[in-house]
Amino acid sequence: MTDETIPSDIPTPRMLSWARNSASYRLERRMMTEKQLFDAITRKAKEKFEDISAAQLKAVADFAVKFAYDNKVLDDSAYAEISTRSAVRGGKSKRAIAQKLTAKGVSGEKVEAALEAADDLYAAAIFARKRAFGPFRRVELDDKRKAKELSAFARNGFSFEIGKKVFDMSFEDAEEVILSGHL
Repeated sequence: MTDETIPSDIPTPRMLSWARNSASYRLERRMMTEKQLFDAITRKAKEKFEDISAAQLKAVADFAVKFAYDNKVLDDSAYAEISTRSAVRGGKSKRAIAQKLTAKGVSGEKVEAALEAADDLYAAAIFARKRAFGPFRRVELDDKRKAKELSAFARNGFSFEIGKKVFDMSFEDAEEVILSGHL
């Protein structure tokens, strides 16, 4: 066996060059969290380099993450803020947003900071408009429909109080909440 076939703990220059290019390519296409980039680089490096060791794999992924931070294209706080604003505009509750960000590897403090500006009442009104619930309802209200609408608010992470408040709003009040645009 030659020295080249024995995997070492240090990644080769070719591996590091690939990691830099791969990180650039991924981050040009879409915003990612640190965890998402680390996982993507790890997964692809296993496919690309057949006899890569676990230590090399970690070093390559760490290198890609450091490269992204050094070039200011990776920022979990900005990712959390942008995702939160977008999700609120899409009718998502704070609870649902927090779960999604946490699953993507954003730290608890960054999630909390991003959610400070989020308004569940605004998001619930958007949700109601999208689903034609509460003040946006187009059909007659009966007990079955009421239960369906209120439970949909709960399943989507809104508190009972918020769901009930939007459910009981007039069309004009709901439109006013949406137009006020609390993001």
